Amino acid sequence: MSIAASTVKELRERTGAGMMECKGALVEAGGDIEAALEILRTRGQAKADKKASRVAAEGRIELALSADGRRGVVMEVNCETDFVARDASFLAFAAEAAALALGRAPAGVEALMALPRAGGGSLEDLRKELVAKIGENITVRRFELLEAAGQLGSYLHGTRIGVLVDVVGGDEELRRDIAMHVAASRPQCVTPEEIPAETLERERRILTEQAGSEGKPAEIVAKMVEGRLRKYLGEVTLVGQPFVKDPDTSVGKLLQARKATVRRIARAEVGEGIEKKVANFAEEVRAQLEAHA
Repeated sequence: MSIAASTVKELRERTGAGMMECKGALVEAGGDIEAALEILRTRGQAKADKKASRVAAEGRIELALSADGRRGVVMEVNCETDFVARDASFLAFAAEAAALALGRAPAGVEALMALPRAGGGSLEDLRKELVAKIGENITVRRFELLEAAGQLGSYLHGTRIGVLVDVVGGDEELRRDIAMHVAASRPQCVTPEEIPAETLERERRILTEQAGSEGKPAEIVAKMVEGRLRKYLGEVTLVGQPFVKDPDTSVGKLLQARKATVRRIARAEVGEGIEKKVANFAEEVRAQLEAHA
């Protein structure tokens, strides 16, 4: 049957699919654009399922904050290549996902993806359409929602590291400085009291074995272990770390001087903990040719 070029154009604009895909779907649907849209979405589902096993270790960190600065979301959205990480459709998807997480406070990624969108369908439907359009696996990997006891400070390092900090007291400059410090120094938690007891016990055991192997008397070993444990706590806790803008003072002393307290921190970095397969360019091209053979 004959399909008007204007109908094909409209379907392309609504879906982002290729011209021949749109025309084929319209022919199959007898010219019904809504039925053709459903056909393309179904095919997009198949494409999305096929690509779901592919490693998505690139992407961006997205931040979203409420107008009053008391609620915020830091989110990691992944794709397979840094090229797609700059694509306008991918950026729009990431921004919408973060805004939905901020506004609806879902319990986790699965609940987030099931949320309905203002334009119809769910966020997961949009993700699958984007996978079909772009041709890469795209995922919302994780997000953290902070409800501030004080005010939130935020910092985005390019698109790859994002930080939120809940600071009681101080001013906007201090909040931003602390967020920048967290981005640079990666503290595991705010204070030593937040470190799990089993983690401390494991570290103490390792340090004791290391010090014991040096042949020192038991009382000397005990002092060495306590000293090294204090050093470890200074390295992994926010308050114990040297402040990046003034290494002669600790973050804890800075906060004390400014009569401020950090209640929570949230830091995310693109690809953190993802094992990405490295292949040379020739192998990548060959693999793509074989996949499309």
